[in-house]
Amino acid sequence: MSIEIRSLTHIYGLGQPFEKTALENINFHINKGEFVGIIGHTGSGKSTLIQMFNGLLQPTQGNIFVDGVDINLDIENKKEVRRKIGIVFQYPEYQLFEMTIYKDVAYGPTNLGLSEEEINERVTRSLTLMGMDESLWEKSPFELSGGQKRRVAIAGVIAMQPDILVLDEPTAGLDPKGREELFNQLKDMHKLLNMTIILVSHSMEDMARHADRLLVLAKGRLIYDNTPREVFKHIEELEKIGLAPPQIKYIVRELRQRGFDIREDILTVEEAACQIARYLKGGK
Repeated sequence: MSIEIRSLTHIYGLGQPFEKTALENINFHINKGEFVGIIGHTGSGKSTLIQMFNGLLQPTQGNIFVDGVDINLDIENKKEVRRKIGIVFQYPEYQLFEMTIYKDVAYGPTNLGLSEEEINERVTRSLTLMGMDESLWEKSPFELSGGQKRRVAIAGVIAMQPDILVLDEPTAGLDPKGREELFNQLKDMHKLLNMTIILVSHSMEDMARHADRLLVLAKGRLIYDNTPREVFKHIEELEKIGLAPPQIKYIVRELRQRGFDIREDILTVEEAACQIARYLKGGK
């Protein structure tokens, strides 16, 4: 399933004294199976944009096409799209409410009127994909760690079998271990299901490690649409819009200025270590 955004503009309070342009003339296309990151400083329009994907917000101008169909043409289109696009907003674990993990994940499929067999199949698959051991399924979700709660909440969305999964700051508030575990589960799921994943995050390190492509927003405009390697080459430009590239980029820049002949497009500590070791072995 693909998403195409054409000439998208959204203005809050149009015609009122405090009107604000949140998005201005945005254009891009996301193909099926891509893992796309959306980054930008607070107020850049990220949250507004993802609410457009399944019709939670109406654009002031422009169009949103899902698999070639304009989702804002009629109500039935929006209903169908909302079944195909799952959005996980910040701190989804606050919406957990059932007595057990299993029941919480089963809530959505149950409301679809599915058979017990189909519900069980969806719940089992979703919890397994998110790395939740079966020994935990009958426990209360409130007995879990923060990272585990987050994964249960995401499993509840996956159980609805969306074609596209949109996550808004999915690692917010998690410790490094919980953040890494969640990203590993998302990457595994992405590969296994060929699901389109769209991720909003403030963590440039996470985006550098996991996203295949980055959309960079600044003051409601799309200023970059490229791979992380290409986007993070623009250190000064990103700093001007309030974004700090991964810390390793600054170290690499300093080493290159001091004469180390290493690649400019290094994104991770592991890549930097390999490049430095190769340079030192070369006797330079």
